[in-house]
Formats: sequence, C-alpha cells, structure tokens
Amino acid sequence: MPLNIWGQPVGDSLPDWQPRPTPQRRTLEGNWCRLIPLQQEQAPGLYHAFSQASDDSHWTWLPMEPPRDVDAFTRQLAQAAATDDPLHFTVMDNASQRPVGTLALMRIVPQHGVMEVGHVHFSALMQRSPLSTEAHWLLMQYAFNELGYRRYEWKCDSLNAPSRRAAQRLGFQYEGVFRQALVYKGRNRDTAWYSIIDSEWPHLNTAFQRWLSPANFDGQGGQRQTLEALRQRSPTGR
Repeated sequence: MPLNIWGQPVGDSLPDWQPRPTPQRRTLEGNWCRLIPLQQEQAPGLYHAFSQASDDSHWTWLPMEPPRDVDAFTRQLAQAAATDDPLHFTVMDNASQRPVGTLALMRIVPQHGVMEVGHVHFSALMQRSPLSTEAHWLLMQYAFNELGYRRYEWKCDSLNAPSRRAAQRLGFQYEGVFRQALVYKGRNRDTAWYSIIDSEWPHLNTAFQRWLSPANFDGQGGQRQTLEALRQRSPTGR
C-alpha cells in the first residue's frame, strides 16, 4: 500500500488519469436489440409494450406512478427525453422492430469516471429472452470500452428483490445498504448499492459475449449455459 511523506496510507497513484467523456445520445447496436435515444414519438409503442403486463406491479419501485393513458405517458416521456442526466435510452427489439423497454445512464461524474444505470423499465415483451441482458451489456460496453469509465453502479430499493437478483446475475458486486436514503411515493427507501469496476470488466465482458452468442440458445430459445456458469470459467475459457 502506498504511503505519503508522513507515512500515512493513501490510494494508488493515477498519474495518467483524465476526466472521461460525457455519454452522448447515440445508437448502440446489438444482435438481439439496439438502444436508441429516448424520444417522445416512441410513447405509443412503449405504452403498448408496458400495457402487456397483467397489472401495474412493474411500476412499484419506479419513481413515477403508472400513467392514466397514452397522453399522460407521452408527457412523462417528453420530460424524460429532454434530460442529459439521466440520459434515457429505448430498447428496440431487432426481430419485431418495436420498442420494448427503457433504461438510462445517470449520476454521471466524468471527473471521477463513475456512472450509474437506472430507470430500468423492461416490458413483459422482454421476459424470457436475451434482450434484457444484451441491453445492459450494450450500456456497460459503452461505459467501459468506449468512454473509459472506472466504475459502473446499480442502485435499487433494498426491498426490490427482482432488481437485486438481476444485479447479482449480471455480475455486480454488492456493497451494502444506505439506510433511509430517499423518500419517494410518500415512503422510505433504503438503497442497496452494487457496482462493477474496470478491472472486473474484461472477464465479465467475455462471459456476456459467450452467453449472448446464438450458439448458446437451443431451437426453443432456451439457454444452454447460464451467465453465472460462464462467469465462473477462467479467463482462458477452461
């Protein structure tokens, strides 16, 4: 561990560090889906996708309430599309060419190379398909490979068990719970924190690529190997 001139332990030196670029509105292409900048014109398609759920439980841990109708949703979407942080993206299904969900990069701090994925809202049309995994992978690749960020965060209500399972499945490391971190929808939120850092990314990236390969899926779309199993393999593939 490095010591300063007074013999105190300090963090590793980063002599070549430079603030990272700010994420931009751009399209990120994948095999199963692509991410495009969120736009107000996508509201009818997204409203239809979110309406495929049997109830409104998928809105429980989002910061906004379910919209009353497509006009209310259009106004909600227009506000989200106008912000740079969060920077929202729409998930487009390459097979159907329809919007099926949204997610965002947020709490973007270029000087420290830190950003968070949030506002994740995937419709029922993405369930039991590779789209949700690839959508997350596309944003991770953008953050680490293209923009050179050091830390990529995932935060959720500590009571949101599906979100916590998703973070762990995707390879995020659990860091703890910030108690009474927020008040939203008139209730308390303890926030669970997860992260991936740049030194972990190459191995995770290899596992994502192997999992997303068409060869990993059978004729019925079932996975041959889980993402967790592929992540447990050594970097050399053994």
